[in-house]
Amino acid sequence: MEQKTNVMRILEQKKIKYTEHTYAGTGAVSGAEVAQALGQDPAHVFKTLVTFSPRSKKYYVFMVPVAEELDLKKAAKAVGEKSIEMLKSKELLPLTGYVHGGCSPIGMKKQFVTTINKTAENYDTIIFSGGKIGYQVELSLTDLKKVIRISAADIIVE
Repeated sequence: MEQKTNVMRILEQKKIKYTEHTYAGTGAVSGAEVAQALGQDPAHVFKTLVTFSPRSKKYYVFMVPVAEELDLKKAAKAVGEKSIEMLKSKELLPLTGYVHGGCSPIGMKKQFVTTINKTAENYDTIIFSGGKIGYQVELSLTDLKKVIRISAADIIVE
């Protein structure tokens, strides 16, 4: 691979094995298109969403399968908040260092409380953004937990 992303460098520093996937040049934009471009089951590919609690002024990161929608009520409950809202696209880069579509839970400017949908526990590995549009990394949830603090909960719309 010609390009290492920050996420890949962090995983290598921590001696964590990962598989790299690239979909650059496929024209895939949505998570479902990315999963298709990679030839993967969309339930196995996760997107990283950043939210904000207006009450506590805290930010939270959620990872859900690409074809699913984050249930804001369940997500708020999972992190002990009354309510949360999606972060505006323009606020993403200054807050996390990542652009919309290339946001990874690993390597953000700050580490935020991160919750992954519990279906991730059904897979040996999960695939998520490598921190740059066109790049995905695949690793086990156990290994992901060695890099960031993450908990699992039911956070998707039924």
